[in-house]
Formats: sequence, C-alpha cells, structure tokens
Amino acid sequence: MPSPRENILRRLKDARDRRHPTIPDQPDMIGAIYTEPDKDPATSFQEKLEELSGIVHRVTNLDEAAGLVGQMGKEAMWKSVFCLDKTLQQALKGKVEYREAPEDFDTLQTGITPCEFLVAHLGSVMVSSGGASGRRLHVFPETHIVIAHQGQLVWYLDEALARLQGKYKNRIPSMITTITGASRTADIEKTLVKGMHGPRKLIVLLCEEPF
Repeated sequence: MPSPRENILRRLKDARDRRHPTIPDQPDMIGAIYTEPDKDPATSFQEKLEELSGIVHRVTNLDEAAGLVGQMGKEAMWKSVFCLDKTLQQALKGKVEYREAPEDFDTLQTGITPCEFLVAHLGSVMVSSGGASGRRLHVFPETHIVIAHQGQLVWYLDEALARLQGKYKNRIPSMITTITGASRTADIEKTLVKGMHGPRKLIVLLCEEPF
C-alpha cells in the first residue's frame, strides 16, 4: 500500500500533468510609449502640476508676470526675495524688491528663477545650473517662483532632454533636474511632510509671449 507521502507526490504529479502550459505575455515593443494628448500643452501642464500642489498662473507677458509677483509678495509679506537672472531682474524693478548679494542668501524666503523647459505630460519644470540662478536657488527658498513662457513647453521628457542637448551642445550643465510640485516626502511613518527636501510651495507664471 502506498504511503501518505507517495499519495501526495502522485497527486501533485497528476495535477502538474493536467495543467496546460503557460505562455507569458510578451511586452509590446512597437506600440506608443505615451498616450495621445487630448489638450493643449499649456493646459495639460497646468492640470498636472496643480494635481501635485503646484500653482500655475497664466499671464500675457513678462511685465504682467512681474506685476503679479509684486502683488503676491505684498499679500504674503515676503521679506527676503532673491533673483539672480538679469532678464527677470529688469522686469521686476519697481515691482519687487529683490536681493542678489551672496551674503544675504542665508536669509532668503522666496526665490525667483527662469527654467529650461516645462514638461506638459508630467507637469514638471526642468531646471539646470546652466543659468545665473545656479544650483541653490531652486532648492533653498520656502517659495520657488518660476517665470517661463509657452515656447518652453514640450510634451515629453525626452523632447526636453533633446532640446537641452541642442542648446548647450558639448557644455551640458553639471546639474539638470525636474521639479514636480512642492517638495514632499512620506518616508517617516507614512506621514506626508512638505518642504523636507526643497521649497514648500512652487508657483509657475506662464507667459504667452516669449522673453
């Protein structure tokens, strides 16, 4: 008489023999990676970023953007605003009292910078160390204001990287990153904390006209 162990092994073998072979699904190596957009890039960028606690204001030109920054500064009572980009500084004069001296950097509350590109599919802002703002001004302030224009909108990240390569050729900046909403983490006890690794608030002013 077969032992209990032999009965179990026989039943397992019978079940295996009756099982049809499993053919794993093959990955789609031909189909499109991204879904087709159903909105214009500016609207898509705004919706994606605002889903992640970012703020987007659509304005006509750089002068209007600077006026809006001045209004926001008065309402929020900003005491230390930093801007190092010469084009933005020119627009902000008379509207925003900004600082640029290195010795004042440790006191900054709000940083105003341009960006490289806006990635509509992700709602992300691509920045680099290639401009006057350098590395620190994207990370240290509590509020980060980005002033950009619609000519900087691209649909996907690969397009942004390709255009960045075309812009800088063989002098690619040493720091390139994307910012998607306010800095946040839930590493500690799964509790969401904003401002842990960067600004607590991200505001993008998107101009229709280039500058």
